[in-house]
Parts: sequence; C-alpha cells; structure tokens
Amino acid sequence: MDDVAAVLDGVGPRLRALRTARNLTLTDLAGSTGISLSTLSRLESGQRKPTLELLLPLAQAFQVALDELVDAPPTGDPRVRMPSFVRGGATFVPLTRRPGGVQAFKQILPAGYPHREVEPQTHEGYEWMYVLSGKVRLLLGDQETVLVPGEVVEFDTHLPHAVTNPFAQPAEILNLFGPQGERAHVRTRSGS
Repeated sequence: MDDVAAVLDGVGPRLRALRTARNLTLTDLAGSTGISLSTLSRLESGQRKPTLELLLPLAQAFQVALDELVDAPPTGDPRVRMPSFVRGGATFVPLTRRPGGVQAFKQILPAGYPHREVEPQTHEGYEWMYVLSGKVRLLLGDQETVLVPGEVVEFDTHLPHAVTNPFAQPAEILNLFGPQGERAHVRTRSGS
C-alpha cells in the first residue's frame, strides 16, 4: 500500500514538470482537458489525489501513456503486448502504445487481398511503409507500384491511395502512420 501512496504522491510534480516542459499554463491545460483551473492547481500541489477521471484527459493532453504519467513501477518485461485486430480482412499488430503521434503497425495482407475492387481513399496524415515479406501493390494518385521485400515508400495520405496484395502469397508490411502529418525521420551514419 505504501507503493501506491508513493506513486500517487509523485503525480503532482510529474504533472507540473510535463506542463512546464511544454510551456503550458494551467489555463492552457484547463482549456484542453476541460478540468477546472483550481482542480489542476490542487493536483499539481498534491492537495488533490489523482483519479482515473482526471488522469485520462491529462495523459491525452500530454500525449503520454497513463503509466508514464503516474510513473507506474516497471513490470520487468519491456515487450509491447497489444492485441492484434482484423480490419477489412487484413491483420494489424500494433507495435506502439503511445496515444497520438506516430503509430507503428505490422500489417499482414492475405493472398488476393482484399478480394474485391478497391477505391483509393484519402485522409489526414502521413504514412511510411516497409515491405517485410511478399509483394504488395500500392496505388498512389495516378501511379501503381509493386513493392517487394526491403522496399520503402512514404507518402502524404491526402493523396488517394490503396494497398493491395493481388499475389498468390501473403504479404507483411511495417507501417508508421502520423495522424497529424508527422513524418518518419530516418538517420543514417555517414561513411566518414
């Protein structure tokens, strides 16, 4: 029980540190979370115990995971264990837990995916895609490109696009998606 009290006592200073690191005022934070100015002030000073109802909008406003916001003790296992899901016949395996910002997924497209004609779609964001195995067909604007293992593409999702696998083998791809248009930054070392 002492561990829980210590975790809860540390929330206020972490909230203040996150807010000041982002150059936000209490008024700014109140406006983005809907939490009153007085409640935020009492949370930061430790005069109010944090509740899930208060912590969830704060975690979203700061774009951090809830366990990072409360500095939950480590579990000893650093693996990301997120349940996979199927959408439109493709399997998605989430590889990141951070709410907001760039999201990473492994996507598995069965042979012949999607088994129907597709209309390219547009939406907010920016996508980076790496082919792990198999082949995929990328329709991007007026272009059609077949991608093979080891190839990478990146594009603004405002362009009409669709990814299909009309081939005989399943395909696996790694996707990085920035919902607000964030781009992947790849750093390489120079040969010097």
